[in-house]
Amino acid sequence: MLLFALGFLLLILQPSTGQFPRVCANVQSLLSKECCPPWDGDGSPCGELSSRGSCQNILLSQAPLGPQFPFSGVDDREDWPSVFYNRTCRCEGNFMGFNCGECKFGFSGLNCTERQVKTRRNIFQLTASEKNKFLAYLNLAKSIPSQDYVIATGTYAQMNNGSNPMFRDINVYDLFVWMHYYASRDTLLGGSNVWRDIDFAHEAPGFLPWHRVFLLMWERQIQRITGDENFTIPYWDWRDAEDCEVCNDEYMGGRHPTNPNLLSPASIFSSWQVICTRSEEYNSQEALCSATSEGPIRRNPGNNDKSRTPRLPSSADVEFCLSLTQYESGPMDKRANYSFRNTLEGFADPQTAISNPAQSGLHNALHIYMNGSMSQVQGSANDPIFVLHHAFVDSIFERWLRRHRPMLEVYPAANAPIGHNRENYMVPFIPLYRNGEFFKPSRELGYDYEYLQEPALQSFQDFLTPYLQEARQIWAWLVGAAVFGGIVTAVLTGLVRACRKKKGGTSSEIQPLLIESEDYNNISYQSNF
Repeated sequence: MLLFALGFLLLILQPSTGQFPRVCANVQSLLSKECCPPWDGDGSPCGELSSRGSCQNILLSQAPLGPQFPFSGVDDREDWPSVFYNRTCRCEGNFMGFNCGECKFGFSGLNCTERQVKTRRNIFQLTASEKNKFLAYLNLAKSIPSQDYVIATGTYAQMNNGSNPMFRDINVYDLFVWMHYYASRDTLLGGSNVWRDIDFAHEAPGFLPWHRVFLLMWERQIQRITGDENFTIPYWDWRDAEDCEVCNDEYMGGRHPTNPNLLSPASIFSSWQVICTRSEEYNSQEALCSATSEGPIRRNPGNNDKSRTPRLPSSADVEFCLSLTQYESGPMDKRANYSFRNTLEGFADPQTAISNPAQSGLHNALHIYMNGSMSQVQGSANDPIFVLHHAFVDSIFERWLRRHRPMLEVYPAANAPIGHNRENYMVPFIPLYRNGEFFKPSRELGYDYEYLQEPALQSFQDFLTPYLQEARQIWAWLVGAAVFGGIVTAVLTGLVRACRKKKGGTSSEIQPLLIESEDYNNISYQSNF
């Protein structure tokens, strides 16, 4: 009983996923380039004595990259995380975490053998108690420090190649804001020079898998700090919405009565301070965001540039996007045509799938529509609407995966923009996750969406759609074959009848019934469909 209680306690206190593990943010770890912390359960690195994992050299992808980033050796995020560490824990079986102290997404139990699938629900379907609990959890995450992770406040070169660590504490919610910033920030080239055409989380194939991992990690972090193992992120279904339905004090904060760019004082989010929103200032100082407060959340929904985003996305936009059969195409960036990823991300027209970066559709449309903190990529996660929005975007990704059932090979293995090839590790996550590992149905990762479970007809339609699309492509051939088959059948039937007349067989009056009763039960109906 004592051992069970101890094991349960270790399970509850297990470290969660994030950025730089606190135990590896020191001179020794940086100079040795090794991050293999001990697991508390047995005291061995990576829990090796308990067969949870072992300390291994990182295996980096050698696949060629696209032409979008023409530099090498100038950005700490290249070949992540090898600039900081080249040895980390490689976990076995269903174990996961920077010290193999966690279970993989979708598993639980002392030995991570119990499968689980939790349901993400529409925020408007939550009871008042459930909704208030969600808002309280958000506020708690904003106020409680992360126990296991810290953020970098300087580049590896500014850390004197590891001999002068530059890290600082951060609260749980802002840890995720900072990670979103760090993945999308510009490359510092020295002096006032920067390279802006780089993003490890957007504008390329990894956009959807990256944000899928981001939400899973965020969800698990909330479960951990609250002790609510059943918590799941709610989503906001914004299809055909005429305005921001969650922008009121009952949910995510209403409009300030005298300043339309701020939140209502009655909202708990009005007191929140944003971080990582001054990219030009960081670039000019050759610095990273240090997570210092930069003012309140800004939001003025609907008062955006209508020439770029004239309306919120419609159901028709989503359905057209789901009909696209190619996950990625062409240059595999925001110029890609007929790409499901680029259309859902919002750089391609949701009615034609032709790239048009001057317009913002689907995912991007929501960000622009919010007209504030959500509208700037690097700092967009400051607004808590971010998680509601991206949960619904992820559900559309899930619908596409279920409808088209792509093989892993559909995700590009090479020539994608830096950081986005199938085997590249996602920046800036430690433990390490590859892009391709999250290109699979959500139920395999331990979660589902409420609205995808309910209509059996929709599930059948999603299953049938790819076959109907294939049939549509060969429709002319099918019609031709049917006509030809009909002609052949008619000719053969005529010949048979002619032969029977010549033989002068039994008269019609004494012909047997078409199917005798004893033969009827032996007939099996078959379909050639």
